[in-house]
Amino acid sequence: MPVLSMFYGIIVQMFSEIGGKHHKPHIHVKYSDQRAVVSLDGEILEGEITKSKMILLEAWIELHRDELIANWELLSAGDEYFRIAPLK
Repeated sequence: MPVLSMFYGIIVQMFSEIGGKHHKPHIHVKYSDQRAVVSLDGEILEGEITKSKMILLEAWIELHRDELIANWELLSAGDEYFRIAPLK
């Protein structure tokens, strides 16, 4: 699964799930032993992640929403993704 970004121990990944179970653009997030699927509007669709890391993730999503949507469209079309700057 393509890694889009990494920051503060959070790994953000995305892949296309054409006909997948979540039915909306989302990212997969890993932090330590935690896993979550988060929509691009910040809703946790599956799994869990600590509140403090979720706050960082929500800020990052807000800053990079256009890039996330562009990556979702690229991956859905079978094209290559691009990396997104980490939260600093």
